Amino acid sequence: MIYPVLLCGGSGTRLWPLSRKSYPKQFAALTGPESLFQASARRLAGEGYAPPTIVTSSDFRFIVTEQLAAAGIDPGAVLIEPQPKNTAPAVLSAALYLARTDPDALILVAPSDHVIPDAAAFRAAVAAAEPAARAGRIVTFGIAPDRPETGYGYLELSAQPDGSGAPVALRRFVEKPDSDRAVAMLAEGRYLWNAGIFLFSAATMQAACAAHAPDLVAPVTAALDQAKPDLGFLRLDAAAWAGLPDISIDYAVMERAPNLSVVPFAGGWSDLGGWDAVWREAGPDACGVVTAGAATAIDCADTLLRSESPTLEVVGIGLENIIAVAMPDAVLVADMSRAQDVKKAVAVLKAKAAKQAETFPRDHRPWGWFESLVIGSRFQVKRIVVHPGAALSLQSHHHRSEHWIVVEGTALVTVDDTKKLVSENQSVYIPLGAVHRMENPGKVPMVLIEVQTGSYLGEDDIIRYEDVYARG
Repeated sequence: MIYPVLLCGGSGTRLWPLSRKSYPKQFAALTGPESLFQASARRLAGEGYAPPTIVTSSDFRFIVTEQLAAAGIDPGAVLIEPQPKNTAPAVLSAALYLARTDPDALILVAPSDHVIPDAAAFRAAVAAAEPAARAGRIVTFGIAPDRPETGYGYLELSAQPDGSGAPVALRRFVEKPDSDRAVAMLAEGRYLWNAGIFLFSAATMQAACAAHAPDLVAPVTAALDQAKPDLGFLRLDAAAWAGLPDISIDYAVMERAPNLSVVPFAGGWSDLGGWDAVWREAGPDACGVVTAGAATAIDCADTLLRSESPTLEVVGIGLENIIAVAMPDAVLVADMSRAQDVKKAVAVLKAKAAKQAETFPRDHRPWGWFESLVIGSRFQVKRIVVHPGAALSLQSHHHRSEHWIVVEGTALVTVDDTKKLVSENQSVYIPLGAVHRMENPGKVPMVLIEVQTGSYLGEDDIIRYEDVYARG
């Protein structure tokens, strides 16, 4: 049995405006009908694989379980990091957790935001790596390069791969090269892209961390010892976690460990590290054009046009080497060669306090999601979707009243001491200060339009009296 561990906490600023801090790229459907996270979980599911262990942040815990449920995958443990500390503490926490039930557990660590179209070929590569991992090696997976890429780190092998897919000893890690060096490495044939995917036994990783990153062991162990269950999640202890360094597993362990092997993988792979990668993975047409959503290209070449709103039509005329991505609240237009600079735009927007820098227009909550449709000086109109069986907290507001109009499904509404069912085309008024809650007692999503009026409409104007999701 192989235990998949999916790392699910990054922010993906290079795919702004679709990927943001509040809803990063792993949860988006970038190259198909499923999100990258769902596709990653499905790739590592099935015969021979245990339910996936997820390491994520508190903000994403309900998104993780919701997306796994939609994909028909039952998770194993979901470990909640109190704060991001890079991949080394995350990997060690998962290894220590799994070792407590199976000291010889064979663990496959993978990012949750990569694209590997041929899942069967990747599982075959994992099978080829398994004997070496069981023998005490740390096995990483190197991607056979098809171009002189300067955006990836590389793995230099001790010998050129023989084409069998068997593990090859790693000579060294190589930082991202300049273009001339990338061309030379491609020609040499002993260099593979570093995919950041690893297979090892729990005991091997514990020994490697003890030898090469001993400052991680005690805090991560303490964070796990003092972890607290919370609605099916396991919250690692915040005080112990706070003392950990912010360090990647590559720097902490992999670049120092002598027992590393590499399995070459010649199948397709991308970390979708920029919009140019999305363009490439989407399969440009004969003119090099990719369109997605409500987008139209006229006489364009080597261009990506993408609309994330069915009511927002993006039209490009005579464009070359252009990226244009439209969201309901933000539009990116950039030269294809500047795709890696999109993260600079996020930094500039953060500096000017633009909410679009980090906040997604659709706000995901444990019970469903909402989005603002219209905002005025003393009013706001929202669309709210509540999952079947879910309920918002029992709450009141100091500064606003609300009108709810149900447009799909049925809501069970509490207003002070009164409870009643509100069906499609019916409405209810929530006076300022009233204690209220909405629930979805049905088996289909419930959709309502909320009209808020008042002197202050911020999300922090909430007094919670009772919450099934244990929020403050």
